Amino acid sequence: MPTPRRNFLKSAASALPVATLQSLLAQSAPPLVPALHPVAAGQDRFGPPRTLGMSTFTFKVATSDTAGNLFVIEHRGLQPGKGPALHLHYSQEEWFYVMEGEVAFVVGDQHLSLRTGESVLAPRRVPHTFSAVASPAHMLIAFTPAGKMEQYFIDGAAEPAASQTEAFMNRYDMKWIGPSPFWKS
Repeated sequence: MPTPRRNFLKSAASALPVATLQSLLAQSAPPLVPALHPVAAGQDRFGPPRTLGMSTFTFKVATSDTAGNLFVIEHRGLQPGKGPALHLHYSQEEWFYVMEGEVAFVVGDQHLSLRTGESVLAPRRVPHTFSAVASPAHMLIAFTPAGKMEQYFIDGAAEPAASQTEAFMNRYDMKWIGPSPFWKS
């Protein structure tokens, strides 16, 4: 016949894996966001719009809002013949959604042109770039995970001329491949 002590030990031993699992799950779960962060149309999450010289952009979802899982910017006024250098991200997928206008993309070996309401994903480690086709374009761009992209845009806005150079881009876990095929001399 089991003794009270033996029953207690069996119960405690069977509960230990559950308690340990719950503890591990609690430690690995991202923290809950304590507050909503609405961002009005045309506004930046933290202040005035920024520029890298090719357009203006506003932060819509900050890296800290998602424990580093996502960073979203709104990209306005992208001009034909302008856009980023041909580059790749070592650790981020980059998603583009055209909100207005037409944007030409190079993603790997593919050349495509997207219009309002269309989107494309540039997978990590795949070279890509883009430019407006005929008139200024407007896009949403998301990076996942966020990595160093938010800091790239902050530092790039402080040094727009340097932001498209190999040395600058490489500091933010990107690889500069070369000039954009869309750049006009």
